[in-house]
Amino acid sequence: MSHGPRSGLAAVSSALLAMSRHLEVRDVLKTIVASARELLDAQYAALGVPDDHGGFAQFVVDGVSEEQWKAIGPLPRQHGILAAMLHEARSERLADVRKDPRFEGWPKAHPDLVDFLGLPIRDGDEVIGALFLANKNCEKPEGGCGFTADDEELLGILAQHAAIALTNARLYERSRELTIAEERSRLAHELHDAVSQKLFSLRLTAQAAAALIDRDPGRAKGELHQVAALAAEAADELRAAVVELRPAALDEDGLVATLRTQVQVLDRAHSARVTFEGHGVKALPASQEEAVLRVAQEALHNALRHSGADHVDVTLDRRGAGAVLRVTDDGCGFDPQAVRRAGRHLGLVSMRDRASGAGGTLTVESVPGKGTTIEMEVPGG
Repeated sequence: MSHGPRSGLAAVSSALLAMSRHLEVRDVLKTIVASARELLDAQYAALGVPDDHGGFAQFVVDGVSEEQWKAIGPLPRQHGILAAMLHEARSERLADVRKDPRFEGWPKAHPDLVDFLGLPIRDGDEVIGALFLANKNCEKPEGGCGFTADDEELLGILAQHAAIALTNARLYERSRELTIAEERSRLAHELHDAVSQKLFSLRLTAQAAAALIDRDPGRAKGELHQVAALAAEAADELRAAVVELRPAALDEDGLVATLRTQVQVLDRAHSARVTFEGHGVKALPASQEEAVLRVAQEALHNALRHSGADHVDVTLDRRGAGAVLRVTDDGCGFDPQAVRRAGRHLGLVSMRDRASGAGGTLTVESVPGKGTTIEMEVPGG
């Protein structure tokens, strides 16, 4: 975050607001750690969330480069000072953590820590995390700790609010998991209905062709052409559903790579040419990345299923700290006002809801016969 200490009510307020701004657990953890390190002017900060097997489910650091973190190796286990934070549920302020009898060393690539301040993050009686700071950027008293009693009190206040932010983020993620499950159930139901109808029509048409093939070969040929068309439509339904149901690899690959992969899949699956370009986009908060991906999927679904487009272009460009998504097709287009009056939405309501839910905006430009452009902008973090 910043390169120098901050103090006063404004700094505390800024840290607390930053924690409450995020809804994803990982984003909340990163913000807590970065806020604590900046607020108390420490060289290093870390936050560990315990698992049920004697280790950490998540461990987030600030002040350590990505290369250093990779060199350190696997997540730490709950031992030594880390265990004290989680099992004894009390704060620790040490002049030199290496001289503590519980100190058990650290990996070769680990930075050298001296003075240390750590305390548990509690939700009622449950310890849901442990927050650590090391190497205060100040002149150390002879044989003493750079962290003061005031620092410990301030970190305690931060930990109380961190518990609230972390609990809220967990509740949000559980709620989102339920929403995803409901969405998958809806898609499965829609897929069953759509494909069942296509297959029923396919069966009837094939039967008609079989009945006509001897007495009216011309009509039978027409029915067989209809069979081919229905089979193609059923295949399109399945392809669209598979793409929409496939878990997005946002956490592992990031938004740009995930979008590029999905566009490549759609380009192979459909007769229309589907392309993607991404320019200078930085990582966005997880909730915004998911919203952008879902809007892109909905816009692509509309373009490929309803517009008759020959070309569909997807672009993702950086704008300030955020990003702008555009999905443009050269299809039949439509009158947005007429669609709204007729009660047909083409997914526009859900796209607008996703955009606004992520703090962004959505605009739709379309004219009958002249294609459609869906544009979504998100602010970034």
